[in-house]
Amino acid sequence: MTEVCDHLGISRSTFYDWRQAHKAPPCVVLPNGQIRVREGELDAWVAAHLESS
Repeated sequence: MTEVCDHLGISRSTFYDWRQAHKAPPCVVLPNGQIRVREGELDAWVAAHLESS
C-alpha cells in the first residue's frame, strides 16, 4: 500500500476513503486482511483517470 499511495501521491487514509467510496483501483484482499493492487490494474486505472480529466 505504501508504494501505491506514493505512486498516486496520496495518504493511506485517502486511499481507504476512495476504496469505501468505490473510487479506488481494483484491490486484492489477502487472507491475512492486507490489501494489494496489481501493477497492471493500477496503471490502467491511472490511465483511465488521466483520460477523463
